[in-house]
Amino acid sequence: MRFSLPVRPTALANGGEVEQKQALALPHPLAILRIVRDNQRAPQGTSAFMMRVSVAERSRLSALIGRRAFRSLLGRINTHPLMRWRFGSTKTDRVVIAPQDLRTADATRASEIYAGRFAFAGKVVICDRRSPFETTPPSDEWAVTLLNFSWLRHLRAADSAITRANARSLIDDWITLQGRWHPVGWRVDILSRRIVCWLSQAPFILQDADPRFYRRFLRSLSRQIRYLRRSLKQSRDGLPRLQAVIALNYATLCMQGMSGSLRSNARRLIDELRRQILPDGGHISRNPGALIELLVDLLPLRQLFSARHLQPPQALNNAIDRMMPMQRFFRHADGNFAQFNGMGPTPVDLLATVLAYDDARGTPVSNAPHSGYQRIDAGDTALLMDTGRPPPLALSQEAHAGCLSFELSWKTHRLVVNCGLPAVNKENWRQVARATAAHSTVTFNDVPSCRFLDSSRLRGLLFGTPVVSGPHDVRVARSDTAEGTNLTASHDGYADAFGVIHRRALRLSPDGHTLDGEDSFTPASGAVLPVSKPDGFAVRFHLHPLVKANRLSDGRGVILLLPDRELWTFSADGAAVQIEESVFLSGSEGPRRTVQIVIYGHARSQAAVRWSFRHAPPAPPLGARLERADEPELPL
Repeated sequence: MRFSLPVRPTALANGGEVEQKQALALPHPLAILRIVRDNQRAPQGTSAFMMRVSVAERSRLSALIGRRAFRSLLGRINTHPLMRWRFGSTKTDRVVIAPQDLRTADATRASEIYAGRFAFAGKVVICDRRSPFETTPPSDEWAVTLLNFSWLRHLRAADSAITRANARSLIDDWITLQGRWHPVGWRVDILSRRIVCWLSQAPFILQDADPRFYRRFLRSLSRQIRYLRRSLKQSRDGLPRLQAVIALNYATLCMQGMSGSLRSNARRLIDELRRQILPDGGHISRNPGALIELLVDLLPLRQLFSARHLQPPQALNNAIDRMMPMQRFFRHADGNFAQFNGMGPTPVDLLATVLAYDDARGTPVSNAPHSGYQRIDAGDTALLMDTGRPPPLALSQEAHAGCLSFELSWKTHRLVVNCGLPAVNKENWRQVARATAAHSTVTFNDVPSCRFLDSSRLRGLLFGTPVVSGPHDVRVARSDTAEGTNLTASHDGYADAFGVIHRRALRLSPDGHTLDGEDSFTPASGAVLPVSKPDGFAVRFHLHPLVKANRLSDGRGVILLLPDRELWTFSADGAAVQIEESVFLSGSEGPRRTVQIVIYGHARSQAAVRWSFRHAPPAPPLGARLERADEPELPL
């Protein structure tokens, strides 16, 4: 399979304004239903033509669109110039305490910012004596990084009178140019991050500041907090909303004049944590990266409660205690997370900082049924598998169609991976990365196992492209025997379109040297697969870029060479094996070319495919082989 780079139809420079207009455009209810119906009929590849959305799913989708349209209307009213007076205040609150910023900082970047060189999200803008807030952003991601002020930590790392003056000058520019309103800068996700950054860096910013800037800074900060409190319901559900609630709790604990909101904000935090953090410690979005993003804010928040002589909410302590082991669950031996459901490059330095707060550094759990993942550790081998359904509709904008995909690592080397998602230019790759073909699992007739609502008219309203249908019945069975750990799972993501159930059975030997697998295809109903529907399948195993693959001459196996010169072999029982191009999107330096092992077939003539990965023991040194060859043969 070849991955092509899709072209975005809108200019990046105006991306924020375009999204704002889409979010404020409220379709008539009849128009909403027509968009949903047309999307079902439109030829969005083979999947949109053949897959159908049930009546219940259509009702949930219409209800979600209706709620988002109503909340967008409220947001439009809140941002009207005649209504913005409500967020201002003549009272200037005082910052009494600053939270700790756990994110790593680079002092060398402070000199670049002082020179007017802003390098964010893979783009560089040289301001040339202009304010960066007057420039046209080269990309949406660059604009987000600039406007959330997360780069203030680099200035603080340098910690000099010049960097403090530079930070105050840039903040003053923003207050002058965008402090009253801006369609991108006042987005809830950017706003909440900016509030946290301003509070975290307040001691650095306000040191040696003149009274005028001090009052101006605090007045703007209070205005942003009041706007965030009123706009909370207009935020995207899931991680962005929880981060906004965390920002409100930061403000309540750090600013003297907002202690009256402590009880209500703490109650919001408790409710969101109980709803979004699952009993096994995973996030409701099923994105492993959400754990790092949340813990880096929740750990300082817990410290803030203690510093203000307040008992942290028990729900906060419980959430942190559950999330810590789940980080080890998703982690390979090389320190990187498995690439599931929107996970990109792992911030290894940030992960190490968060894990330092984990007091119980034990073996990770092997079964995460609420999050929908399984893990097997045997010897030096680790296997992680996606065995869950898509997240709820309102939280599925970044979910992937990777049910029953797995990743395999040996020692500190990843062998089988999913394609993942890059750190920058995510929107250019997102729909490619979300497809089932970008995962190490089975695709049926080149169709994803999930259906995505890709409507340009609804994308802004729904904050992206949600999953409107996918596997409903995902069954998992696990057992330990003398031959190893057995893991069997099945899903019905292709049942409605093609009448087939995909079942995957894995067995990892106790020493971790052998992984045996079988992918089988059974009728969803009746005794045989429907004759009127296509039955082509492809079993895909995406390899890490550092793994070198060479196909055997018989075409039924592959030799895999790891960076440490260790050898693994892949073989398929009675099936031809192909090596095709692929791309690993989650590389630390951006997307990288790699290859994938693919087995093609037809389910009616080949109901099951057996395959295996085996570790080849290293050959003994030449001298040892010659010595053994000279030894006499012993009688039996």
